[in-house]
Amino acid sequence: MLASVLEFFESTGYWNISWGQFAMLIVSFVLLYLAIKKQYEPLLLLPIAFGMLLANLPLAGIMDGPANSEEVGGLLYYLYKGVKLGVYPPLIFLGVGAMTDFGPLIANPKTLLLGAAAQFGIFFALMGALLLGFDLNQASAIGIIGGADGPTAIFLTTRLAPKLLSQIAVAAYSYMALVPIIQPPIMRFLTTKEERQVVMKTLRPVSKTEKILFPIVVTVLVGLALPAAVPLLGSLMLGNLMRESGVVDRLLKTAQNELMNIVTIFLGVTVGATANAHDFLDLTTLKIIFLGLLAFSFGTAMGVIFGKIMHRLTNGEVNPLIGAAGVSAVPMAARVAQNVGREENDKNFLLMHAMGPNVAGVIGSAIAAGVLLTMAG
Repeated sequence: MLASVLEFFESTGYWNISWGQFAMLIVSFVLLYLAIKKQYEPLLLLPIAFGMLLANLPLAGIMDGPANSEEVGGLLYYLYKGVKLGVYPPLIFLGVGAMTDFGPLIANPKTLLLGAAAQFGIFFALMGALLLGFDLNQASAIGIIGGADGPTAIFLTTRLAPKLLSQIAVAAYSYMALVPIIQPPIMRFLTTKEERQVVMKTLRPVSKTEKILFPIVVTVLVGLALPAAVPLLGSLMLGNLMRESGVVDRLLKTAQNELMNIVTIFLGVTVGATANAHDFLDLTTLKIIFLGLLAFSFGTAMGVIFGKIMHRLTNGEVNPLIGAAGVSAVPMAARVAQNVGREENDKNFLLMHAMGPNVAGVIGSAIAAGVLLTMAG
């Protein structure tokens, strides 16, 4: 009887768990705490954290592939195919486009420059990664963290550096979730109190025709210049065209709700499940986390600095805080700009103005991914 009990105990995860797996379980608990208690990007951080938890349970085999043609692999092994084949990120972009109003960007097209300026963080981190010994493909994948766009980071990494997917994905989504903590100190350091108090003029109304033409024109212009960006950018613009055309309500609701929610669950859980102890706990992970923070901080800083330049060129009409929204963490970065502005002036309402560079950042990160794919891939 005792031998049977011992044999059973030896077959459990309690007996077989390694220190690395235990450490990764602790990391997953921390991420779950941030998602649930602090509500930092919970829609993605919660499934990622739980996927990490599942992948580090000993003997569960939830990410194991079949040993032969007669066996069946783990559940997440098959769901992960959507990440590996690059299916989930464009579908996420389809949903983002369906939920996004490009009106603020169309009404004030110069904010496109703020979105472009914030992408400098990508190339800054790329250079840093090269100096730390990563090859061009790996450095390109690490650099895209600076765009603060999880699906773009996953899309690019699966093509250029799939072995780094777990580290890059966790870093990208963690920094997206920490936007309200990371950005405000940088914004305050680089701006004066007077600049933060600037109240911007109300945006002009944007016609329906402009909103319909925008996704079509952008897709054609960018698609011809950067074919590698078409899967992401094309999906984003298709979703937006469904929103603005007003003729496909059923498809629009599906893209905004059911499709977006299902893909978000599959993407989050399977990406989190790639963070197993063997691949995640090493010096490379620390380097990626450091470079990701550097990229995100530099991108935020460049957006604010360019906002200050526009502030000067427009005789004080532009509040530099909206430049921080140039990173494509939609709509968190725009909300941070709004909150910091309201702290200085309770009559300040920067949200719609910040949405211009914010959605420009989404477009900019997709374009940057296309550039890096063309250059490195």
